[in-house]
Amino acid sequence: MELRGRRRERETLDRLLRDVRGGQSRVLVLRGEAGAGKTALLDYLAGHAPDGRVVRAAGVEPETELAYSALQQLVAPLLEHLGRLPEPQREALSTAFGLSAGPPPDALIVGLAVLGLLAEAASERPLVVVVDDAQWLDRMSEVILTFVARRLDAESVALVFAARSSADPEVPLLGGLPELPVDGLPEADALALLDAVLPGLVDARVKDRIVAETRGNPLALLELPRDLSPAELAFGFSSSPSAGRGSSSPLSGSLPPLGDIPGGLSAQVGGKSVHAERALVGRIEDGFRRRMAGLPADTRTLLLTAAVEPVGNVPLLWRALVRLGVGPEAAAPAEAAGLVELGARVRFRHPLVRSAAWRAAEPAELRAVHQALAEVTDPEQDPDRRAWHRAHATAGPDEDVAAELERSAGRALARGGRAAAASFLERAAELTLDAGLRAARTLAAAHARFAAGAVGQVPDLLAAAELGPLDAVQRASAERLRARVAFTQNTGRSAIPPLLEAAGRLAELDPAAARETYLTALGAAVNAGRLGEPASSGSGHAGSARGSADLRAVVDAAAGMAGGDEPAGRLLAGLIAWQREGIAAAAPVLAAAVAALPEDRDLELLWLTGMVAHEIWDDAAFLDRTERAVAAARAGRLLSVLPTALTFRATALVYTGRFADATSLLDEAATLAQNTAGPSPHPATAVILAAHRGRSPELIDSLEAEARAGGAGWLLGVAGYSRAVLHNGLGNYAAALAAAREATGFDDLAVVQWGLVELVEAAARTGDGVVAAEARERLSERTKSIGTAWARGTQALADALAAPSSSAGIEDHYRTAVEELGATRLSLQLARARLLFGEWLRRENRRSDAREQLRAAHEAFVAMGAEGFADRAGRELLATGETVRKRSSGVREELTSQEEQIARLAAAGRTNPEIGATLFLSPRTVEWHLRKVFAKLGVTSRRELSQAV
Repeated sequence: MELRGRRRERETLDRLLRDVRGGQSRVLVLRGEAGAGKTALLDYLAGHAPDGRVVRAAGVEPETELAYSALQQLVAPLLEHLGRLPEPQREALSTAFGLSAGPPPDALIVGLAVLGLLAEAASERPLVVVVDDAQWLDRMSEVILTFVARRLDAESVALVFAARSSADPEVPLLGGLPELPVDGLPEADALALLDAVLPGLVDARVKDRIVAETRGNPLALLELPRDLSPAELAFGFSSSPSAGRGSSSPLSGSLPPLGDIPGGLSAQVGGKSVHAERALVGRIEDGFRRRMAGLPADTRTLLLTAAVEPVGNVPLLWRALVRLGVGPEAAAPAEAAGLVELGARVRFRHPLVRSAAWRAAEPAELRAVHQALAEVTDPEQDPDRRAWHRAHATAGPDEDVAAELERSAGRALARGGRAAAASFLERAAELTLDAGLRAARTLAAAHARFAAGAVGQVPDLLAAAELGPLDAVQRASAERLRARVAFTQNTGRSAIPPLLEAAGRLAELDPAAARETYLTALGAAVNAGRLGEPASSGSGHAGSARGSADLRAVVDAAAGMAGGDEPAGRLLAGLIAWQREGIAAAAPVLAAAVAALPEDRDLELLWLTGMVAHEIWDDAAFLDRTERAVAAARAGRLLSVLPTALTFRATALVYTGRFADATSLLDEAATLAQNTAGPSPHPATAVILAAHRGRSPELIDSLEAEARAGGAGWLLGVAGYSRAVLHNGLGNYAAALAAAREATGFDDLAVVQWGLVELVEAAARTGDGVVAAEARERLSERTKSIGTAWARGTQALADALAAPSSSAGIEDHYRTAVEELGATRLSLQLARARLLFGEWLRRENRRSDAREQLRAAHEAFVAMGAEGFADRAGRELLATGETVRKRSSGVREELTSQEEQIARLAAAGRTNPEIGATLFLSPRTVEWHLRKVFAKLGVTSRRELSQAV
């Protein structure tokens, strides 16, 4: 049938195909209500791509709980290219599809594999990928296809979805992708469509009303008039018995008055109404149900069986119908009514026919159909679909079916389908009569929901599990999960009470888990910081006047636990000592805990060990562990935790002066977060980096606002420290002093000592000797018992700055600082020590000596990209009589952020597939961007590129 009234939509699709033929990739979501003509537009697209390959799939409502069902249907024709993918991607996709056994694949690796598969398939000719009824995609297929859609760039792939309008505008399906709204037909085209399908005389007012009430929806225009009699069509009079004998009420029995339609025409003035769309869909579905009601019973059974069988497998359908006593003759009435076509596959007139057949059935009829389908489904080839049919065929408890569902859950988890596994387990629990087994399966479902990211559903499942008998191990598991939920939902002070409650319950059940939960609670208190409840003075805790009651409460509760040798127990013991006795007493315990931490716990505890390493001035531990954490996350393809590891590693690289590398890692972490449901990069690192660059004070303001809104007092300390760094670098010492005093007003773990360093410098430069001396003493309390070069060098620098100008030994302090910091990998701190030493030498009129220190500092700052400090060092050098040449660092500004990332990775020796895996791009897209980079920078090889960047 001709596509009426779709000129704009056809032009958009034609333009999309031209771009794809030209080597670009394009993504589009056709969004509109049911029956708006989205599938017809997809057919148009597929029919106008003669020079390319077309693969299609559609979401099916009964399949929404089966992991990867739609994705596997879509890419099955492309698996011939599987062997051309990198081994990790090939293995992940094979495991996800059940083609081979392996560890549960990370969703991002599967996404990269699908992206690579599409790129390989399009390497010879353009590829058009069509996904209909996307609102019924299973969760994993939706996640993977959304990821792929966001990463397509220059592969000659078109990826086009059709989806209904979202029931929740705040969380739209396929949100953030380019959209083409598919609305009703314009009035003239709607009337023309009616004229083409309505026979005989039709009253013009009746046609106008049909068009108005259907809002130009093509399916409604075609289907709703079927229920009108010739008299109603010709004259507008109803023959419905409901109107009463002799009634002549216009259309009263068929089309309700406009006011009876929720969100009728009056609701369209300000835009679409979801209620109006639902009402119209409901009327179309009712129309299909009425047509089915007039069909023979066997035909209705055939339609119901076809609706429940999601794949459209005709041989399977007929085998099930034989068991239901339905013969081939039942198909003719359904086909004659235009409801279904039975060819190589089952094809419904519209998905609403499927849902109408489904919803019209009695529960006993549905169970009978599911039972027949279960009996004819191969338990070896398709065990999960068989189990799902058996589960819906069962009216009451059935241990055999429940056990089969539990096995399906295990297979789903092995393939990475956590949401599907949770659904299998929940249904298995419903069918379980034994109270203990029911509780165990419900608890397993809670763990699967948590792993799937559906944290909000976990508390109800835990409550249900605890209604049954749980043994000690199971109760401990439930409590640990409850604690994880509490910390996931809020990492601030509101998480502390539930964490303490969970830890208290775990104390007898699982002491190691209790200690780990106390450690998490302590982390929440550290995060709340100054925004928690203030501690009263004289509490018996070291530094209590600058601490919090929240932290004290956690420490007091945790101190009652016996110590443990596991990593969490060691760290907890050290942090209890830190809070109760001070850093001098705690440092050896904390140092031993960090040193003893096994490598396999680096990722898990990095959020805390990173801060502890700073607190005890252990630069080697911080640098080495962050490097190992990133390597472990990459090697294990643990992409859900990689953003956190990258962020901590970026912080380490800031202090080593590798600003460009830190920026690349933060960009990579942001890319990961954009494409996953995982955590965004910790905001502190980007702010600290910008402050040392001498840029973006607005980032600090934003961090402060975010910290106050989220109750994260620790971040307020970071904001104050970063503002002090920024202003010290720019030479605005009064502003730096105010910021540093704010930062050090609370004893935040790690942050307070950063702030004290800035406070000593700012106070010394503003001539406030009292504040400088006080800050120097507070810093000394934190360094004197620690024997690292970082601690000694930092303290020597503070001693030099805080000493009265007439004091002897100032130069020795400066030289000690440079020597000690030079023995570390902290190039940033060394350069700052050289700058301060050079400034003191110049003021002592020792220009030649000053130039040596200032020149080294200036060159280091320029190379790092620390622009504020570089300008400050440059001004001092000029004052010594030296000529300072402006230098630039980094790649040329004409490169985009993504091009700069690709350029740096290529210069570091990464191959195109490796760059693609890092940035979630196809190798072809990387190649395309590299050609642009080479042209912009005027280079012709990767060797030249490494020199340019």
